[in-house]
This record gives sequence, C-alpha cells and structure tokens, in this order.
Amino acid sequence: MKLLKNTLIHTLNSAQPQADALLVGPGSPGYRQILAVGESAKLEAEYGHLAEIEDLGGKIILPGLTDAHIHLRHFANYLKSVDLFGTGKAAGLSKITAAAQDTPHGEWITAYGWSQDLWGGEIVPLAELDAVSPDHPVLLMGVSLHVIWANSAAMKAAGIDTSTPAPPKGVIKLNAEGQLTGLFYEDAMQLFNHVLPDPTSEDTLRLFERAQLELWKMGITGVHDFDRIPSFIALQTLHSQGRLKLRVLKNLPVESLDTFIESGLRSGFGDDLLRIGSIKAFADGALGARTAALLEPYNDDPSNLGLLLLDAEDLAEFGQKAVANGFGLTVHAIGDAANHQMLNGFEQIRAYEQAHGLPRRRHRIEHVQLLHPQDLDRLTALDLIASMQPIHATSDINMADLGWGERSWYAYAWRTLLDRNTRLAFGSDAPVASPNPFEGLFAAVTRRRPDGYPGPDGWYPGERISLREALKAYTHGAAYTAGMEDRLGMLAPGFLADLIVLEQDPFQVPPDELRQLKPAATMVGGEWVFRA
Repeated sequence: MKLLKNTLIHTLNSAQPQADALLVGPGSPGYRQILAVGESAKLEAEYGHLAEIEDLGGKIILPGLTDAHIHLRHFANYLKSVDLFGTGKAAGLSKITAAAQDTPHGEWITAYGWSQDLWGGEIVPLAELDAVSPDHPVLLMGVSLHVIWANSAAMKAAGIDTSTPAPPKGVIKLNAEGQLTGLFYEDAMQLFNHVLPDPTSEDTLRLFERAQLELWKMGITGVHDFDRIPSFIALQTLHSQGRLKLRVLKNLPVESLDTFIESGLRSGFGDDLLRIGSIKAFADGALGARTAALLEPYNDDPSNLGLLLLDAEDLAEFGQKAVANGFGLTVHAIGDAANHQMLNGFEQIRAYEQAHGLPRRRHRIEHVQLLHPQDLDRLTALDLIASMQPIHATSDINMADLGWGERSWYAYAWRTLLDRNTRLAFGSDAPVASPNPFEGLFAAVTRRRPDGYPGPDGWYPGERISLREALKAYTHGAAYTAGMEDRLGMLAPGFLADLIVLEQDPFQVPPDELRQLKPAATMVGGEWVFRA
C-alpha cells in the first residue's frame, strides 16, 4: 500500500470535494485502486504501519486527465518529424531545407503542422517546395490531418500524374493550367501509402513509448485513440509485453466493421488498460482544408459547401448493423451540414435500438465545431456525447471568422451545450493541436490565445466555461464516454489510482497561468510513471 499525505486533493467527487491524504491499495501496477480518501492524521494512524508513506509537502493532487480524442500513431510520428506548427512559409521552407541537408539522399522527409492559411492562404507554387528538397520525396501533413502537400519527387515515387483519378471521397488539387499543385485532400492522401517506408515493429513500439512518456509529462493518464489498425496492433503488443502504462480506449474504423463483427469484438471488450471503444466514421472534412460540410457556402469561398462524406441514411445503414452487434458509434462531424445529417442519422439509430430492445449505446460526435441553431438541443435529446477539443476554438479563430462569419456564434459552443445538459468529453486531436490538457483548460476558460488575442473577454465569450466544468470534461466526461465512470474520473474509494501532482493549485492561479502548469508527477494505477 501507499499513503500520500500532506497534500491538497481536489477529488472532483461531489460527495467529498477535498481531502489531504489518499491511500492506494496493493495489486498489480496499472490496476491498483484507491482504498481511502480523507485526513492525513486519521489515515496514517490506521494504515501507517502497513503502507509506504509519501509526504507531498503541500502539493496539489488532481485526478489523472484523459485526452478523449488523439491520434496516437500520428502523434508518435510527429515526435520524429519536422515540426511546422505555427510556422509561416519562410520559416517552414527553412526547416525543410535543414531536414534535407541532414537526411540521406532519396529518403523521405515528413512534416506535421503545415497550415495553408499561415503560408498565405493561396496555393503555394509547387516549385517552391521542390526547390528546397529536390533530392528527397517530401510530405507535409496539414495541421488538420485532412490535407497533405507533396513535392514532385513524392508524387513521382507514388506514380501520380495529372491522369491519376481521385478516390470517390478525395480531391487532387490542380491549378488553373491543369497541373498538379501537390495538394491532396481527404482520401486522396492515401495515394502515398504504398510507397511510404514502413518502420520496423520495434521502431514503432519505441515511438509509442516515447509518445506515452510525453503524455505523462503533461498529466495525461488515458487517451481515446482514433488511429487505425496498425495503432491497435502496436498497442496490443505493448500491452502484452507490460510496456503499456497509459489507459487506451481504442476506436476502430468503420471500413472493417464486418471483420470486427465476425471476430466477435464488441465495445467494452478488453481490460482497464486497453479496451475497445466505438466504430469511427467521417461525415466531412475540416475547416482548415475548407472541406467541412456546410449548409451555406463558405464566406470566403462562395462556391464551396465543403465535402459531405456521409449522410443520415449512410449512418443509419451501418449504424444499425453496428449496434445490433454490440458496438457504439463515433462520427467526425465539423460543419453544420455534417452535424445536421449525423443528428438525423442518430435519430434513426435510437429508434432502431428502442424497437429491437437494444441498449442505448454511448454514441458520440467528434468535434461538433459548428451547429445550426435548430440543432443545439438535439445532442441532449438523443443522449449523444459531444467529444470536443477546446484548443481548436482558439487556434481556429481567424479561419472560422473568415469562413463562417456570424455563424461562429454557434461554433465550439461549450456553454450552450452544457446549459442544455449535453455531456462533454474534451481532448486535443493531437497532433492537430498540442495534447497538453492545460492548454486546453486555458482555452476553455478564456477562449483566448496565449498572446491574449482577440482581447480580454475572449472569442465569443458567452461560450466560456468554468475550470471545474472543463476539468470534468477531461475526467468524468471521458470516463463516462468509455463506460468506465464507476472507476475513473474522480478520486474516491474503489476508483483506479490515476492522479497527477502539481506544484500550484489550478483553482487559485489566474486563468492566464493555467496553460503554464506542469505536473510534478503522474501516477497510473498506483504506479509513479513520471516524476519531474
């Protein structure tokens, strides 16, 4: 047993909001539970002769935080790739030049975080990318993960030319002269999969372990992963070897639904470290790529309604099969048209569940970035979870203002949804944005960027929420979404001992300082996995 004393514990348990000591029980690392939460003197008197005692010197304890939407494999790859987040064209091309100088001739260069908006908004001439990397195939993954920019060497390696057909749910962007620009949207990005070098299995595992460590440093003890089957394989291997010490809810791609059904998998299958989540589908693209599906055209692109990849009937068709075979559903929907269609589809699925005596699965919509006013009440009415990413609201301010204009009154509408009793689960969509939950908490509470933009009240300040509400979305909301609210999301007897230790009390620091908080230690299932 382990007794943590001389600490201020914010339990997020309404029955016992605060305490100054916590007792962790015996058991296997990763699975140890909390035996008691209370007063240091009382717990030490009762259990001190049995437990290892740790005096935390007045530090603060919070429940471990969960990122409810992350791409683990992409995040792991980002850690070894060129980082273009927040860079303009000149700085970005300079980074590619430096990478080319350090990379053996002919090997691939990958980068994450490229933003077309920060690079001028227009199509950047392909010749500019070719000029800094003539001897290397280069792929720049867009910050949204919905577009890549490839140089000529990469397209040649993949056998792509102006006659290459785009997939049904993808776009190959040509310029006015009918020539390749190097821009590939949505499913067209997959045209490079067959030529990208595959890392060895052990390389992949080491990258996942590095990602796991980076997440612990930020206070993240669990994630909901949205990468595909290779990520699932790597996670299973790590788990079998005792190297997985991060709680993972693994969501699975809809393309393989029949295979999952035939194999007997179900939502909730697994254990407290690795378990199956929902079946994941995409209803549209992204705001940055201007492929999020809208009811009315983009303000800055009057002929563009985005790209609707899935309508209500499509969702109902595969959704009924999924729920009949024990799966919940999670659907990416960003634009108001995509969200409207998915809400219509979930209406049919809820009716199907009721008609066939099926349990009401914990279905979720990912992102929910823009809603039509008539749809604001429907997530609650349909008992759907809004899985959202606060940091997107502040990073997307300029894009949303340009593309959506006054429709942004109903964008990233956390306060509106909470007031309607919609359940929220917060994450980051990393590597689209930083997975640091304290940056997300700062965004949720202030709706401002770190530099103070757009002003002291924030962007559409009526949608700000309290720190406690935001923390609940990173804890209890994520636990409920995973079907684990009976053992995760708060610090209470019988719950898993997942917690973080902070030097400062987040409830006492000014909101502007929230994003600067860093854990001094992180515990998963009673095991210290990180100490500063």
